[in-house]
Amino acid sequence: MSPLQQKQPILKKITKGLIVGSVITGSTFFHGPPVLALGLTKLFKKSQKVDETNINITNSWLGINNWLIDHILPNTQWDITVDDDLDLNMQGRYLMTCNHQSWVDTTVNQYFGLTRMPLTRFFTKWELIFIPFVGQAFKILGFPMMKRHSKAQIAKNPELKFRDMEEARKSCEQLLSQPFTLLNYLEGTRFTPEKHQQQNSPYTHLLKPKAGGLALALDILGDKIDALMDMTIVYPNGAPGYGEFWLGDVPRIAVNMRKINIPDWVLGGNYEDDAEYRERFQAWVDELWTEKDQLISAMKNKYQL
Repeated sequence: MSPLQQKQPILKKITKGLIVGSVITGSTFFHGPPVLALGLTKLFKKSQKVDETNINITNSWLGINNWLIDHILPNTQWDITVDDDLDLNMQGRYLMTCNHQSWVDTTVNQYFGLTRMPLTRFFTKWELIFIPFVGQAFKILGFPMMKRHSKAQIAKNPELKFRDMEEARKSCEQLLSQPFTLLNYLEGTRFTPEKHQQQNSPYTHLLKPKAGGLALALDILGDKIDALMDMTIVYPNGAPGYGEFWLGDVPRIAVNMRKINIPDWVLGGNYEDDAEYRERFQAWVDELWTEKDQLISAMKNKYQL
């Protein structure tokens, strides 16, 4: 291979990176300030019109990302499967769980959901609020933001745990005034082989699920949602970094969306104070995770990887 032939792929990547970086940065500066400005008005008066406008602006913001994926990353092949009995629409109310391997997961969620269901919000860590424009937009748009406290901190000040739960509860309740999709990454962190080994996880492709956030969401929203859904994301060539994705180094992404039936006993329970209910709920989530682990194996086998 000649030096020129070797340089061409590198030059293509540099050009692609510059285009993607410029467009995403420009889009952030174009869409971010209006979201923040409108959000500030809610300090003085709550308005459904303001909320709707902010969601429209955010969907336009995400639409730019999706346009980039379709036009700048045309070689990335998407294999998307949706349960036949799952009726998705833009006016629905949904809870969704998902496995978590990469920062790309959130982009995949947004790419899938933008034209299929309402704006996807997700439980996220409080520290993200310090990301310019994006972090503040999370807060304004009603993303439940959780502070991560160590066991030692909670033992020293038990109120910290309940303060976070109350904030998350308020965020969930505020969603009821509009169509919504609320995503919960049950693993609580991105999967890595090191974390998998440290946990001694019983699953092949997943970390142990943390059921508390889902229990809280179902307690508040369970009888008001149209469906509980589970998204499974598989990267047949390995979980990519965010930069790898936007440089076009991800040849294929597989997505499966299935509907989860909610047992009658789940609604109305007290996860925090009822030990028997908590054990039963965790066992139910573990069963869902076992099914998901088997699904990931089947999806990977499809590509013989």
